[in-house]
Amino acid sequence: MNARETRPRPSLKLSLTILFVFTAAVLVILLLRNERDSTVTSTKQIQVGFPAPNFTFPDLNGQQVRLSDHRGKVVLVNIWATWCPPCRQEMPSMQKLYERFKGENFEILAVSIDSTGREAVVPFMRTMNLTFPALLDPKEDIRSLYGVTGVPESFIIDKEGILAKKIIGPIDWATPKVFLFFQDLIKKPRS
Repeated sequence: MNARETRPRPSLKLSLTILFVFTAAVLVILLLRNERDSTVTSTKQIQVGFPAPNFTFPDLNGQQVRLSDHRGKVVLVNIWATWCPPCRQEMPSMQKLYERFKGENFEILAVSIDSTGREAVVPFMRTMNLTFPALLDPKEDIRSLYGVTGVPESFIIDKEGILAKKIIGPIDWATPKVFLFFQDLIKKPRS
């Protein structure tokens, strides 16, 4: 008897199981790759140097606010939620930024993705003494439109509607460096 004849042959059932597991693993990898690629594709539309997508959301009084209504101003679009600790952390410095440049071709549009909308945002804004405009997006449409991966994320849009800077995570908006950045952007003449 040779060595080949003494080895047990794998059963058909085992072979099919291995084939199934391998095929499933390949499909999962392909699906994950596709999902990652589609995220990359959706964020290409909001890359620095390209136009920021327009949006319309209601403010706390129910008035519809469009990003395009603010053409000619530098706009800080901040995506946030009341339940997000880093968002809460950066809000006081954002208020200082708003106070510093209010009335100088500058606006903040803080887009809340809280699922309860006004019910969560109004008391939060009041408690934190925040006076900049808050917009409501309880369906989280801004996430896919802007390719948002988490909160907070901020998008600084110049007077022409072009994305000047994207910031992922919280920052201190009231530092001299940040003030200088906005001052330069605000003073820059429109083309």
